[in-house]
Amino acid sequence: MRTRSLLAFTLALSLGMFTSAVRAADAAAEPKKDDKAASKLESADKKFITSAATGGEMEVTLGKLAADKATDDDVKKFGQMMVDDHTKANEELKALASSKGVDLAKAQDKAQKQGQKMSDTLSKKSGAEFDKAYIEDMVKDHEKDVKEFKTASESAKDEEVKAFASKTLPTLQTHLDKAKEIQSKMKKGASASATEAK
Repeated sequence: MRTRSLLAFTLALSLGMFTSAVRAADAAAEPKKDDKAASKLESADKKFITSAATGGEMEVTLGKLAADKATDDDVKKFGQMMVDDHTKANEELKALASSKGVDLAKAQDKAQKQGQKMSDTLSKKSGAEFDKAYIEDMVKDHEKDVKEFKTASESAKDEEVKAFASKTLPTLQTHLDKAKEIQSKMKKGASASATEAK
């Protein structure tokens, strides 16, 4: 009786080990999720991800500069909003890119170079001149961003890429509206100052 129980236990153990070995072999034979995802991602979707990553990193770099250097309180607050919102979106985008097998190293290098170039140009300005130049850049950048994200939210082939674009689009639209509002206030302020000077 004891021998039969021992035999049954040994057989069960062997079967369990065999099943585990088969599962491990199956897992090794399957292509990695990232490899499959990368091969399925359309070039337009991949281009959108890398472009969004470049733009997002630049917004954070310039936002930090504006939060620190701007003299207009609205511009300072806007710069901080860029840092907060784009840092969050950038983290989500990095996770999405990683899950799709998209390497963002080149996009980050490009963002760093462009951001440094723009930062150097803006750093040479000060006071109202800096505020005006920064907000003009933000209006132009966000008009381009809104257009790109709107296109991706409607026509991206990958559902997760489309969902990211759709989710982020309202935030970008808010940024654009706010930048235009600040720009408009600046123009009115400059007109009022010019009238008073006469």
